[in-house]
Amino acid sequence: MPGSGRKLLDGDLLAAVDLGSNSYHMVVAQYVLGQIRVVDRLRETVRMAEGLNGKGGLDAAVMQRALDTLSRFGQRLRALPMGRVRAIATNSVRQLAHPQSFLIPAETALGHGIEVVSGREEARLIYLGVAHATPPGDGRRLVMDIGGGSTEFIIGEGFETIERESLQVGCVATTRRFFGNGKLGRKRWHDALTEVSAEFQQFAAAYRQRGWQQALGASGTIKAIGQVSAAMRLGKGTVTAEAVAEIRTQLLKFPRIDDVVLPGLSAERRPVFAGGLLILEAAFNELGLRQLHVSKNAMREGVLYDMIGRATDQDPRNASIRALSLRYGADQAQAERVENTTLRLFDQVGPAWALGEDMRRMLAWACRVHEIGLAIAHSQYHQHSAYVIEHSDIAGFSRQEQQLLAALVRSQRRSVAVSVLQALPERLSGPALLCLVPLRLAVLLHRSHDPAKLPDLSLEADGLELRLGLPRKWLESHRLTGADLETEVGYLADAGLTLSIDPG
Repeated sequence: MPGSGRKLLDGDLLAAVDLGSNSYHMVVAQYVLGQIRVVDRLRETVRMAEGLNGKGGLDAAVMQRALDTLSRFGQRLRALPMGRVRAIATNSVRQLAHPQSFLIPAETALGHGIEVVSGREEARLIYLGVAHATPPGDGRRLVMDIGGGSTEFIIGEGFETIERESLQVGCVATTRRFFGNGKLGRKRWHDALTEVSAEFQQFAAAYRQRGWQQALGASGTIKAIGQVSAAMRLGKGTVTAEAVAEIRTQLLKFPRIDDVVLPGLSAERRPVFAGGLLILEAAFNELGLRQLHVSKNAMREGVLYDMIGRATDQDPRNASIRALSLRYGADQAQAERVENTTLRLFDQVGPAWALGEDMRRMLAWACRVHEIGLAIAHSQYHQHSAYVIEHSDIAGFSRQEQQLLAALVRSQRRSVAVSVLQALPERLSGPALLCLVPLRLAVLLHRSHDPAKLPDLSLEADGLELRLGLPRKWLESHRLTGADLETEVGYLADAGLTLSIDPG
């Protein structure tokens, strides 16, 4: 969860790393007048999807290939501060049964944290990148991105998405699935096209009903098909339905993938070209496409613009939290009271624990949605709240961020769910435990939902030892709260924290 706590300044360098299922990309850009100016790009073919064994495991040789690539990327990023680098992992890491077994050495190799995003969040970032490369005012857009392990489809307008879908079909996975023995053929192609087309039926009708004025394609597969189309003089800058049909006809003249020679097709792209073309043909058929413009931008540029939004007043996560709170009818006044007290206490102990602005922001979001589980049941509402947060599609959040947010909400009251905290990435689990203290105290102190203002509070931290200061007269007149605080001392002790109450 990157963030330096320092405002983004004109001239600052930003970097985005995209751990795709086929290729790893890195883009370094300079922030200039609210825009990005690319100063460096790196791309390496990793084909991580080739190493997946279907049971959540990853081939050791492929994993080493990935780590070597990240180590080389890390050398280029060494001079950039943590808050100016954002690395995103997509479908292949989502498929791992034990992602931490990859993420821990991968983060060490890169020198920065790596966030795993859901398919729909990946789609949002793709759209954001493509939208920034498209002239404004072109109306509603359909954006398609064929990756190595998944394919994303987005309808949006301006910089905002309207529909987002992610299918578990990609150029690497589809090539392995239908042409794993390297053989091509018309019947094999027809059968594969029927199966892939069926995947589109879950959303194609709704997309066609939404409609769009422009269709765009992003990333390597569509760019490669566009290059072949241009080299065959079938179109320049766009891929048409006729071009897709002709390229398929020429492709199937070769009996094996290794034999394929097409104008404009690189040797590096050849092994996965068939799967990508198959997906694109299915998309053209099911969505009724006639042509697709090839975008120069993709998810990595979207990540850069998302970083700019996070560093300014355009963080999409704020709107997502607000929508979640409204959807479940959370008590806004109570959430605000808890947030104000939580942040007041956090500001007193955060510096002693070296907790930065990112954790403060996460705490604020936790306060705004800490009671959404009441819409399900009052009993164990904190657990219901955590479940909704962890399993909802919350735009702007990575999986680790949602996991962290859910862990904070889960442990806002009663016993601290230590096992839930320990399941977080190591770089987050320690700070999360410390952040729980101001949150739990605020929830406790506002348990009655009384709008009356709290007295002056003080919270001091010396390592894992804390002292909460409250006026004696206030404690004497709020004996139930005093009893709750004594119980809280025990709960925190079980989690390894020492809390003492100081009646001043």
